[in-house]
Amino acid sequence: MCQSLAWDLNPTIHCLARAAVPLTRLTSGGSSGGAGSGLGTRMLPVADNSDMMGSLRNPGAYNNVVGFRPSANVMSGTDSEPRELSTSGPMGRNTEDTIRLLQTIAVAPVAQHFTPLNLRDIKIGWMGNFDNYLAMEPGVLDLCENNLNSVAEAGANVEPVKPQMNLFDMWFCWTTLRHTRRLSMLEYYNDPVTRPQLKPELIWEIEQGLSLGESDVNGANMIRRTWYGELDRLFASYDFLALPTAQLFPYSKEAHWPKDINGHAMDTYHRWMEVTLYASLGGIPVVNVPVGFDNQGRPMGMQIMGKFGEDQKVLEFALAYEQITDHLAQRPNLITAM
Repeated sequence: MCQSLAWDLNPTIHCLARAAVPLTRLTSGGSSGGAGSGLGTRMLPVADNSDMMGSLRNPGAYNNVVGFRPSANVMSGTDSEPRELSTSGPMGRNTEDTIRLLQTIAVAPVAQHFTPLNLRDIKIGWMGNFDNYLAMEPGVLDLCENNLNSVAEAGANVEPVKPQMNLFDMWFCWTTLRHTRRLSMLEYYNDPVTRPQLKPELIWEIEQGLSLGESDVNGANMIRRTWYGELDRLFASYDFLALPTAQLFPYSKEAHWPKDINGHAMDTYHRWMEVTLYASLGGIPVVNVPVGFDNQGRPMGMQIMGKFGEDQKVLEFALAYEQITDHLAQRPNLITAM
C-alpha cells in the first residue's frame, strides 16, 4: 500500500478536481519531486536539493510548498566568475522551515534573525510571460497576478517590466552552457557498457555539447555577463522581480515531458522549464511562493527574485507574503492507493 495525495479545497473546486484527471496521476515535479511530495503531505518538515533549472522551485510550485535557490556563493562560500549555474538549497513546508534549513546547511554566513518584510512601498517588477515570448497554460498568469494584487493591496508597488535583452540569445546562452556541462558524463557515453543505460535526453545533450566549440562558449558567457549588467539595472529600480515558477500546471506523470503548451510545441525536452533559467543564469536568490490552485485543484507557484546577495530580503518577503495569503493552509487529503 502507498499513500497518494489529493488537495482538500473548497467543495466546488474539489468536485471539479474529481471530474478531471485524478490529482494522484499528476507529476510532483522533476528532480526533487519526491521531496516536494513529502513536504506537501507533511511527511517531512524540510528537504534539500540542487537547482540548475528549477529543481528546488518547480517541485515547490507543484506541491504547494516553499523552495529557495540561494545566491550562487551561499552554498559554496566562494565567489566565482562566472557564477555557478547549479547550487544546492533548501525546501520547506513554509518559509520559516526553509530558513532554518538554510541556516543549517549554508557555508557562507546567514543571518540568524528574519522578520517579515514591510511591504509598503516595496517595488516589484512583474515579468509575466515576457510579452507572450514564453508559452503559458491558461490560468498560470491569472493566479500569479491575483496574488500580486494582494501584495499591492498590502502597500507594494507592482508594475510590468521586460528586460532589455534578446530572449532568444538568452536561450542560446543557457543551452550552450548546459550542454557543455553534460560533457562531464562523457565517459559513460563513450563506454559501450554504460551508454545504453543513459536516458535519450542525456545522450542528446552530450552530443550537443560535443558539437559546440570554444567560440560558442565564449559567446554564451558574453551574453551571461550582459545579463548580470541588466539585472543590476533592473534591481536599481525594483526590490524584486517576479515570474511564474512553471509554464504549465502539474501534468500527467505518465508523460515523459510536456511536448506542447497551449498549442506551442516544445522543441527540446527542457524548453517547458525555460521560465526558470533567468534566475539560474544570474546566480541570484529566488524563492518559490505558492499562488493557489486552478479550477482542477492543481497547484502553482511564483518566483520572487532578488538582487545577488540579498537572500535575507527575499526570504523576508516570503515571510510577509505568507501573512497576506493562506495557500499553505491548504492541506492534502491522503488517500490509499494500491
